[in-house]
This record gives sequence, structure tokens and C-alpha cells, in this order.
Amino acid sequence: MSVVLLGIAGIATLWLEHRSEVTLPAPTGPFPVGRALFDWRDDQRELLVWIWYPAASGAVPDDYVPAAVRPPASRGLGVFKLLTRDLSKVHGHSLRNAEMSPQHRSYPVVIMRAGASAPVMNYSTLAEDLASHGYVVVGFDAPYRTSIVVFPDGRTFARTPENNPELFSGKEFTRLANKLLAAWIADVGFVLDRLEKLNASSGTFTGRLDLTRVGVFGHSFGGAQALQFCHDDPRCKAGIDIDGAPLGSVVQTGLTKPFMFLLSDHSNETDAEAKQIMANIQSIYHRLPANGKLLLMIRGANHFTFSDDGALLKSHVFRAILRLFGKLGIDGRRQLVVTTYCVHSFFDAELNGGSISQLKAPSPLYPEIRVLR
Repeated sequence: MSVVLLGIAGIATLWLEHRSEVTLPAPTGPFPVGRALFDWRDDQRELLVWIWYPAASGAVPDDYVPAAVRPPASRGLGVFKLLTRDLSKVHGHSLRNAEMSPQHRSYPVVIMRAGASAPVMNYSTLAEDLASHGYVVVGFDAPYRTSIVVFPDGRTFARTPENNPELFSGKEFTRLANKLLAAWIADVGFVLDRLEKLNASSGTFTGRLDLTRVGVFGHSFGGAQALQFCHDDPRCKAGIDIDGAPLGSVVQTGLTKPFMFLLSDHSNETDAEAKQIMANIQSIYHRLPANGKLLLMIRGANHFTFSDDGALLKSHVFRAILRLFGKLGIDGRRQLVVTTYCVHSFFDAELNGGSISQLKAPSPLYPEIRVLR
């Protein structure tokens, strides 16, 4: 009986946490953050596009995920649902359709790519922080490739099995991963084309996008996309791969643009796959320009908490289990704080005329950062 009561109490606690309010880490830059939503399409694709940008103050705060594009409540997940957050109870820091900050004539543009099939909104902490430092951050989701996409008119699309490499192995996994890599990279190019039109049209962003200063970054598979896109497209001036295994021709040919690899803690990984991934990263790193390359690791960081999940991870019991198995060596919110510092500092150096020296030197404020190269 005591075990049953303990189980009931545990489920009740999880349910209360599921419904509790939570706020993402605050942006660290001087600008308020605006956010706008677009539905962009051509004869090859339709994308749900989010733009975060330096804003003037005074606009209305927006929902973390606006109700019109919020995915339906999870079904069939059982107790696992209780380990997640109710998205209507999560609060970010973006302002709805705010005016752009008049402080500068134009701002550099950074494309942000999500990991695997994750919705780009799950990286709001990174986007809001970067925008608060004076960048226009653009992320997007694609029907049938993103886990779930809800357009403002209510149309909803889930990822299809043929777009899920995790269902395959061996050569079929590699074939599908490279196919998806090419599709996402083509989408990034399309988004930059549309940003040129947006910059020339009448509206909030008219003449405000400095498309001569374009960066690209992403997490996991999104990091691999950033790496390959910067290899393929001259519009990319600098990029960041956050804990993503390199894929594509860049592994063989290398990259000659400023680039940073930001890794989770792989210090205890000794399997052949992990060694090959690190060998590929180091091979690319050695061919990067000497004054524009970084290879960093965040001590104790977990691959899966570079997204907002780091701030939303709940249940003290669940976190204790992850720590017991060595899967959570750093608080998720702290991991996000360190990550945002690394991301905006690197782009400040490469797109805004700063220096990467501060990331190469030990920092008393961010002792978790370890310079590998």
C-alpha cells in the first residue's frame, strides 16, 4: 500500500509541475527582443519562419508558442507527458511584432537551425539572447521533416517515417541523413533569398537587414547543416556547430571561413563512433583560418540540453536519475547561460569586428568552458 501511495504522490507531483509556470533564462544583451512569424513558400517548399530581432521597447509580450501555432496536446505519451512542460505555461521574453530598434541602421543576420526534427521554437533561449545583442535571428520549420508544424491557418503536419533517420541503420541511415542534409541546406538558401526580398520591401525590416554579415549556427544535425552550408554558400561569413557530427563534403574538403565547434562533455566517450566524429571535427578544425577558429567543450554539458529543454527539464527525481547515470553533469539552465555567452561572443568577433581572444582565455565567470584547441 505504501508503494502505491508513493506512486500516486509522485504522479500528482509531476502533474503539478507539468502545469506550473516557468520562464526561460533572460537575454543578456541591451536590446529588447521582437519576434515575427511568416509563412514562406515557393514551388519546392513551404516553411514556417520565425524572426527574432533587436526591438524598440513598449510592445506587448508574446506567448512562448502562440496559441494559433501551438502543437496539440500530446496524446498517447502516458506518464512521459508528465516529464514535459505545458507549453501554455512557459514564458519567453519576445515582444509581439514590435518596431525594430532605431539604434543602428541595420543589423547582421544569423540563421539558426534546430537539431534533428526539433521545432525551432525549442531554441528560443539562444535566439532571444542573440537578438538582444543586436542580431536578426531567423529560424524555420518544414512540414514532414520537423516533428510537428502548425501553420496559423490550422494546417498541421507531422514528420513522416521516411524523413526519420533514427528508424534506419547502416548505409540506409547515411543515405537518408545526407538526403535530409541537402534538403535543409536548400531551405537555408531559400530563406536567405526571401530575406533579400523582405529587406527590399515595405515594412518592419525594410533596409534593416545587413546581408553582407550573415552567420549560421545550429545544434546537433542543425550544426552539421551550418557547417555544410558555410562550405557551400559564399553568403555565410561565419558559423557554429553546437555538438553536431559533421556530414557531407565538408568532411573531406574542409572549410576556410571562421567557424566554432562547441561541444558537450564527451570526455568519457571511448566508442569507435565517438572517436570518428571527433577525428572528423579535428580534421576540419585544422584547416580553418588560424585567426577564426575555436574548438570548445562545456564541462558537464549534455547533448540534449542545449535547447530550451535545459531550462524546462523538470522533476527532481528525473534529474537525479540522469545525474546518477552521468547524463546531467551541469544544471540545464546554467548550460544555456554558458552556451549563449559562447554563441554571441563568437558572432560578435566574426560579424561585428570583435575578437575571439576572450573565448580562448580562461574566464572566472564561465569556468565550465574548456578550450580543446
